[in-house]
Amino acid sequence: MRAWRAHEYGPHRDVLRWEDCETPAPPDDGVRIRVAASGVNFPDLLSIAGQYQVTAPLPFTPGLEAAGVVDAVGLRSKFEVGDRVVATASWGAHAEYMAAPDAAVLPVPEAMTDADAAALMIIYQTSYFGLHYRAQLQPGETLLVHGGAGGVGTSAIQLGKQAGAKVIATAGTAGKLEVCKRAGADHAINYRDDDFVVAVKELTGGRGADVIYDPVGGDVFDASTRCIAFGGRLLVIGFASGRIPEVKCNRVLLKNIAIVGLHWGAYAKYDPQPILDCHEALCELYAVGAIKPVISREVPMAEYPSALDALRGRESYGKIVLIA
Repeated sequence: MRAWRAHEYGPHRDVLRWEDCETPAPPDDGVRIRVAASGVNFPDLLSIAGQYQVTAPLPFTPGLEAAGVVDAVGLRSKFEVGDRVVATASWGAHAEYMAAPDAAVLPVPEAMTDADAAALMIIYQTSYFGLHYRAQLQPGETLLVHGGAGGVGTSAIQLGKQAGAKVIATAGTAGKLEVCKRAGADHAINYRDDDFVVAVKELTGGRGADVIYDPVGGDVFDASTRCIAFGGRLLVIGFASGRIPEVKCNRVLLKNIAIVGLHWGAYAKYDPQPILDCHEALCELYAVGAIKPVISREVPMAEYPSALDALRGRESYGKIVLIA
């Protein structure tokens, strides 16, 4: 098979190679998938650079999620050859074939496209877990979504509206503000031109946002503590800005707010059942048209570095998907 592989850590343009390698065998308790589509995620860049939270052993194939058809099964697998599935892993998705244990594999509904399945898995699971399990978002509350035009941002906007919240989103260009609105945001704030703290307070009559969804971190996190409502929940999704913020606990105390973290991947180890429940709920929402992944680009698998260029340069919105 052919796969993207890095034999050393570094900038993706320097270290990635599209090369022939051995086709993986399915594990005894898992499957081998003929990849039809795989999602491109910011952690791909970190993994290739050797900076991700889990260091991949060299050489390795990047990619966290892939959708396709089961090509071979292990002796103890519950799946059958020909099943349409989506799988997650710490790496291995950006290749013609991917092996995964059953625990990391979920069925894909007949009506769902391969591209949507690959785009849905990580970002919608992240947002669903964050908003429902961790932040306990309630109907009628105000949700502030930072990085609203990105993959997790657009999924959070859609799921926030589905939950009955009023959604405010932030983004950095007029085009990305429009992406937020198309995803369902009631209001969109250009954080480059306007002070989002002031804008959020104005939009909420001075109360602030009940839930703040923050995949950015850094200065955005710091400012968010100044526009959160009394009793609000500040949801820590990631640190795309590059700076991990420190919490000023006096604000936590004075406003009775909660700083709530989400490491979605840890559920697979400590409490996997909610992942299955969440997948079922997301598939139902997809089936009735309540959610739809925002895919800005479908890129041939062989052109993966160009997809990473767009991701690093913030030239994309929603999700980029590689197509085999």
